[in-house]
Amino acid sequence: MQEYEELKSNLQGVNQTLCELMGQAKTVPAASDQIFDEWETACHKIAGQLEDDLVRVAVVGAIKSGKSTMINAMLSGDFLKRGAGVVTSMVTRLRRGPQNRAQLYFKSWDEVNSDIQRALVLFPSSDWRSLKDSFDIRRETDRQELEAALKNLSTRDLITNDTRNLNSLLLLSYLEGYERVKDIIGEDNVIKEFTGGQFAAHQEFSGNDTLAFYLKDIALEVDSENIIPNIEIADCQGSDSPNPLHLAMIQDYLLSANLLIYVISSRTGIRQADINFLSMLRRMGFIEQIVFVINFDFNEHDSPDDLNRLIARIKEDLRMVRKTPQIYTFSSLFSLFKSIAGELSDKDSQRFDLWKKEQELVSFSESEEERFMRAFHEIVTSQRYSILFKAPVERLQMITNGILKWCRMNRDVLGKGSEESAQLIKKIKAEQKRLNRVQSMIKSTVEGTLQQIKRDLKKDVDGYLDPKYGELVAPIIEFVKNYSISAERYSEQLAGGRFSDALYAVFQEFTHELDAYMAETINPKIFHFIKTEEDRIKEYFESITGPYEAMVNDAMAQYNAVLNNLGLETVDENSHEISLPDFQALKRQHGLELPPAATTMNYSKAIKTEAVMRFGMYNLANRLRRLFRRPAGNSVKEGHAALKTAVKRLKRETEEGISFQFKNYKENIKFQYLFTLVDAVSAQLYEEIMNRFHDFTNGLVELSEFAGKHQLDGTHLVNQLNDMASVAVELEGRLKEIALEVKGTEGKRH
Repeated sequence: MQEYEELKSNLQGVNQTLCELMGQAKTVPAASDQIFDEWETACHKIAGQLEDDLVRVAVVGAIKSGKSTMINAMLSGDFLKRGAGVVTSMVTRLRRGPQNRAQLYFKSWDEVNSDIQRALVLFPSSDWRSLKDSFDIRRETDRQELEAALKNLSTRDLITNDTRNLNSLLLLSYLEGYERVKDIIGEDNVIKEFTGGQFAAHQEFSGNDTLAFYLKDIALEVDSENIIPNIEIADCQGSDSPNPLHLAMIQDYLLSANLLIYVISSRTGIRQADINFLSMLRRMGFIEQIVFVINFDFNEHDSPDDLNRLIARIKEDLRMVRKTPQIYTFSSLFSLFKSIAGELSDKDSQRFDLWKKEQELVSFSESEEERFMRAFHEIVTSQRYSILFKAPVERLQMITNGILKWCRMNRDVLGKGSEESAQLIKKIKAEQKRLNRVQSMIKSTVEGTLQQIKRDLKKDVDGYLDPKYGELVAPIIEFVKNYSISAERYSEQLAGGRFSDALYAVFQEFTHELDAYMAETINPKIFHFIKTEEDRIKEYFESITGPYEAMVNDAMAQYNAVLNNLGLETVDENSHEISLPDFQALKRQHGLELPPAATTMNYSKAIKTEAVMRFGMYNLANRLRRLFRRPAGNSVKEGHAALKTAVKRLKRETEEGISFQFKNYKENIKFQYLFTLVDAVSAQLYEEIMNRFHDFTNGLVELSEFAGKHQLDGTHLVNQLNDMASVAVELEGRLKEIALEVKGTEGKRH
């Protein structure tokens, strides 16, 4: 870690000296500001990149595996809420900062009310509302009436697949949390900060669904030396959460993660839910980025031998998804208690004192934790080397090389007589024109390649997301078409004349199953497809960088040879490798993000209206039969028929909605993500190539004339240029040393 910080500091020093050198160059009469403005802009970008070397780490695993506790242990403080059950309701992002600070990003009132409106579609009864306009949670009447309506729902109406259904949970949570947030939320999105003694208040939101529904994001900064600067650790929800949207939130974060830490509880070992989630991660292409931590409980194991037997079983299970899993085993809670011993409650102090007597387990845990932390620092530092150093070093070498060339060319021209200078400048300009032709040829081929890449990507995306024949949308439509309900399950509600209640329960079950299918099956396919397309973009650009490298290096070698023949001192240039930018860093710079994995369907109230009308027609027919003393139909049986008809309408609307949503999604993937990424890569690559072709002839005539008129000033300029060249030579040497160090550290890691 120290080596990394030293390299970063050295690079920042070189960058700063270069900026100062360019300031001096601008004081030279007739100096071309365009060149130095471009170089200064590049140096400012590099300075930003050196500060934005963010590595993202996602901590994932099943509910109650100890994810939040493990992060707290890593940071030596109780920063995240921990405990049994579904504690983490949102992905909580955490970084190092100068003080403890929590930033909570709240939804607007319009977003909250929009969520509620969607949840009220097919609500069992509409009689509970006294107002006919859109629901607004800020109105006391609306809140009171919705609360009363929810209380009138039976337990069965609130449960889907043995867990609280999402719509009823959302409605209840919004109502219960209203008083707590009413003075925070506004017409626009609001960011609420908790600092100092109020910092822990964020836990009330991050670990509580009642309040988490009001949030869009949570970001923490903690004052802990145990977290490396510019590392973001994300505490994710349980991968086996009954809420499918939790899984979708995890998936969204994983797209930007560099490393995954998968936490496994020693109490449960590997369960089917873990295998399912890990298999999904493998399909998404993340399996090689995972480090496994077995979080063991002192109360569950008698000795290290007992623990080692468990580790062996878990390792064998993990081999089903990854051949050589990297596993570390320690007690996160013991480690946390050790770091905050003076702040423990009496109960926790007693537990900690008891555990400390288990010397063999303590030694085992501490040894494994130390091994994990060493590996963790090595991995994230390795990621940072690859993200941060290679491209900036090469870029700074190129700028230094250019400044040195500019200094020497101007100095040498100043040392000639006016006639000789004029002839020299004429020959240099002629050679520069040849370089300009090479530039034009490269520009046209880059633009042609760019269009070809976009055509191929368009074909891929259109084909993959084709509603009828594509690999993605067609299976969703098939899932919807094949979905069936057992109408008999709702006989009790139908027999009691509660048709709307039965319809609401059917709706809840269907939407829950669809959300789960999207999160578990479809989203991984989307992410895998995007990753494949990003790899294809890399391959495209890598295929053209080789020929461009050769073309640029040959052109510059010939140019320098001509300058040498003219008696001008040139720079000893090594062939520069044209490298592609880091995609993750580039996406951050341009704010590129995939559309969220969590999709929201907008169902119309027409489904309910049509179903109730059909059921009403059955009832009317029964009353007419009774009036004419004919046998009446079975109300439960007729309710079943009405439910099935409603499901058909529900499925039809879902198919239409999916087709519409993915049509928009397809266009967003192309134009807002992949094409924008291609443009960003192309622009950076083109900029890197063009920066090798700077025209240093601008201003040479004016400079020569100035020196002829001001002999004394001309001598001073030569001395100034020599001094600047000496600084550039020194910077070249420092950059070569840094490049060798970076290469050496890469060798160690590989």
